[in-house]
Amino acid sequence: MFDLILHAIPVFVLCLALEAASFRFLPDEETLGYEFRDARTSIGMGLGSVVVNAGWKLALVAVLAAAYTVSPLHLPADTWWFWALLFLADDLAFYWYHRTHHTVRVLWASHVVHHSSRFFNLSTALRQPWTPFTAMPFWLPLALLGFPPWAILLQQSVSLLYQFFLHTERVGKLWAPVEFVCNTPSHHRVHHGANPEYLDRNYGGILIVWDRLFGTFEPELARVRYGLTTNIATFNPVRVATHEFAAIWRDVRGAACWRDRWGFVARGPGWRPAGQ
Repeated sequence: MFDLILHAIPVFVLCLALEAASFRFLPDEETLGYEFRDARTSIGMGLGSVVVNAGWKLALVAVLAAAYTVSPLHLPADTWWFWALLFLADDLAFYWYHRTHHTVRVLWASHVVHHSSRFFNLSTALRQPWTPFTAMPFWLPLALLGFPPWAILLQQSVSLLYQFFLHTERVGKLWAPVEFVCNTPSHHRVHHGANPEYLDRNYGGILIVWDRLFGTFEPELARVRYGLTTNIATFNPVRVATHEFAAIWRDVRGAACWRDRWGFVARGPGWRPAGQ
């Protein structure tokens, strides 16, 4: 099975170097650029994610293959409409995966890693979680609909490759029709914003039309403040990867009843019991 992301690593490294050099030799007061410790943490998170996913993909392929085998549907991969349909199905699956990982706290505990940087550059794209296990339910329906596992994983890689290039302040707004249909650096800067008006917006992967359809779109107007509403003061990759799981455990352990314990796990990241 061809792993597009592994083969793209040299491209990632080259683009990181070029973007960093552009900030060094063509500084811009309106952008944040790079901070060495932050970029080092992001790269470390990315390398850790590659290691974790190397083992996890074996389990993922096994589950997808089992679902594909029992499905009465097997779509022909040698047709153009197969790839068009897969593109849309994968992008819609990513939208709901992404949205729920912002609105369910235990899922947010995994995804918060990607939002923990106060900078926004190509190294931020590499700041990936070490707990990818929550993604499987969102792509399992694609196997049941007749898409073979190798095609699902390939399209996931195409989406991830596209999204890498969204993490930059060096690209302004694009041609209006592109901005209307596709996810762009402008839209994704909003997604990474801690500004109140930018929270939980622009979940799309390659397309932004899902956000427009489901009411989660927000254009980039005010200058974006990156990071979390309550930032973490650490560059330790292990703490970055686990800090929200630890916070959930503290809240659950201190909760007064089982209803509150469930709320701390399954409700939104900012949820607190009444009166607290």
